[in-house]
Amino acid sequence: MKLSIFILFVAIAFGACNQKNSNLTIKPEAFHQLIDGQQVDLFVLKNKNGIEIAVTNYGGRVVSLLVPDKNGKMEDVVLGYDSLDGYLKADEEYFGASIGRYGNRIAKGTFKLDSIEYKLAINNTPNSLHGGVKGFCKKVWGVTQKAENELELVLVSLDMDEGYPGELQVTMNYKLTDNNEFVITYKAESSKPTVLNLTNHSYFNLHGAGNGDVMDHLLQLNADKYTPVDSTLIPTGNIDPAAGTPFDFTKPVAIGARIKDQNEQLRFGLGYDHNFVINKADEKALALAGSVYEPQSGRYMEVFTTEPGVQFYCGNFLKGINLGKQGKPYKYRTAFCLETQHFPDSPNHPDFPSVVLRPGQIYNSECIYKFSVK
Repeated sequence: MKLSIFILFVAIAFGACNQKNSNLTIKPEAFHQLIDGQQVDLFVLKNKNGIEIAVTNYGGRVVSLLVPDKNGKMEDVVLGYDSLDGYLKADEEYFGASIGRYGNRIAKGTFKLDSIEYKLAINNTPNSLHGGVKGFCKKVWGVTQKAENELELVLVSLDMDEGYPGELQVTMNYKLTDNNEFVITYKAESSKPTVLNLTNHSYFNLHGAGNGDVMDHLLQLNADKYTPVDSTLIPTGNIDPAAGTPFDFTKPVAIGARIKDQNEQLRFGLGYDHNFVINKADEKALALAGSVYEPQSGRYMEVFTTEPGVQFYCGNFLKGINLGKQGKPYKYRTAFCLETQHFPDSPNHPDFPSVVLRPGQIYNSECIYKFSVK
């Protein structure tokens, strides 16, 4: 116990020292708080190019991400709050959050594994969403700042936590490379057969967080197919071609170009909120999922993943009620998410890539957000 307290003290001290000469406007003390007897704080990752990422171990959330435009001007491009209280008191939009045990939706909060039925919390009627009422996004992760550009977060999720079987040991590593890559790696093991689908839920606006909508951003996805959904946003089980539909992003298209088309799938999602099937020969290989370009600033973001799918969501449920960083309201469609993942509701669709993790197996996943300018 004394050793773990010492490690946490060193990590917090490292994080505080790392704030010196920072371009961040967020005050670290605004995140310094005890939750369930565990210390929460803010940690900063930096690279030689001046990019900075602020992370809190409450939910493993990406709070801020400063990247330059084509003129070298730095701007925070992820949605979030200036203080921990913002995340604790606001409606849960999952800003910057680490999602588990299961990213996305599970139909009616139930699934069967080895003939045993498991029941989960219904927190997105009539389904379970993003791990339940108190998923990984609302837990305090153990944290070690390993270097100026690297952070390790660990979590133990107990057997039957939010209804999921098995004690799960999770290690998540955040690293900011000098190639302007934000690399997220996940590793997990379970004491019992379980299902697992981890992801990050950062909301991006390449104009800058709170600086207008993202309808002009040019999106390209390395995906010829997508998984259509029913009216509750649960996959039907089909894997449909995107060609000839508003879901064809195989070439760069403005996010807003076809979002008002008369299309049942767009009506169900109130816009885009769908899983796309990444084109890859090797299911487990690291591959390009997609890219986004914002012409005015010149900012360009690429997303790579070992996962088979990516959820494209364009802020259809943002209401502008809660004020974000610097008092800016996050309004309707002012951000997009590209959540690398296994498919939604996979435990109930045997034909989808498996999300089952058994004792003795090791879950590994990697996601890279790479930033540059054009």
